[in-house]
Amino acid sequence: MKQKKKLLDIVREKVRVKHYSISTEKTYVYWIKYYILFHNKTHPINMGKAEIEKFLTYLAVNKKVSPTTQNQAFSAILFLYREVLGVDMSSWNIQALRAQERKRIPTVLTKEEVFRIIDELSGIYKLIVQMMYGCGLRMQEALNLRIKDVDFDYNKVYIWDSKSLTDRTVPLPQALKQALKQDLREQVAKVQELHEQDLEAGFGSVYMPYALERKYPNAKFEMKWQFLFPMRKVAKDPRSDVIRRHHVHPKTLGRNIKMASIKAKITKRVSSHIFRHSYATHLLQNGIDLRSIQELLGHKSVETTMVYTHVVAELNKGKVLSPLDM
Repeated sequence: MKQKKKLLDIVREKVRVKHYSISTEKTYVYWIKYYILFHNKTHPINMGKAEIEKFLTYLAVNKKVSPTTQNQAFSAILFLYREVLGVDMSSWNIQALRAQERKRIPTVLTKEEVFRIIDELSGIYKLIVQMMYGCGLRMQEALNLRIKDVDFDYNKVYIWDSKSLTDRTVPLPQALKQALKQDLREQVAKVQELHEQDLEAGFGSVYMPYALERKYPNAKFEMKWQFLFPMRKVAKDPRSDVIRRHHVHPKTLGRNIKMASIKAKITKRVSSHIFRHSYATHLLQNGIDLRSIQELLGHKSVETTMVYTHVVAELNKGKVLSPLDM
């Protein structure tokens, strides 16, 4: 007799069919499991609008989660009902108590602060941060770069399937076109060496996006598909259990950035995303128009990019004279 699939296993399958990332899969499974346990393991098909509202209100009032976290939980529950259980929620009109949303202006670094942090980094982590700041990349976009995505002849970086689901190109920084461009070429050579070692050891495959692995079964062994910034060791793929070399782990990169900012004596809160914020702000300060910055960042709406005009406005307040200075 065929064993019935567990609900969370079905959720995982549906997430993969939708081609969502492994981090989204883990997040959705976490919140759906939390939602079920919160209601004493009641099956979601036997729950509805009232139970969802109660759970989301609990997160806001009792757990005091941020609006982003609450929306994340809500998205997971929506996915469960719509995609897994096939429930039409259009008439439910969820009215949970929402976590209070704060309007935050992104923290940015000065150019001098950026270079102080970069100077405290070395090797692969230095290159990744240079790419994030020099090209305005999200951390995951930088980590997901493949060998084929860097065009040295046309000085372009190709970003495929980004967060906005819009492919784009960004120019390599002028600095990279000279001395640092050589560092990138050396990185490609290191990846080539690692890849050859992996092939000799019986590994050498790389994670292929979407259905490309089925369409091009041998492409996963090709050099051009290897990650530009690979991990030092091979590891088991959490989805397929295949032993392969993935890209640098986000936590490892974050840890190196944190240590570098401490060594550089930066007192601002530094995360990987601060380099993208700084990139956009510095472009705006140098007179680059908002529409061009929007395209470089890959924002769907110019309204998202407009937050950097507020950042520049805040920075300019420091130039306003106090009556005591007049």
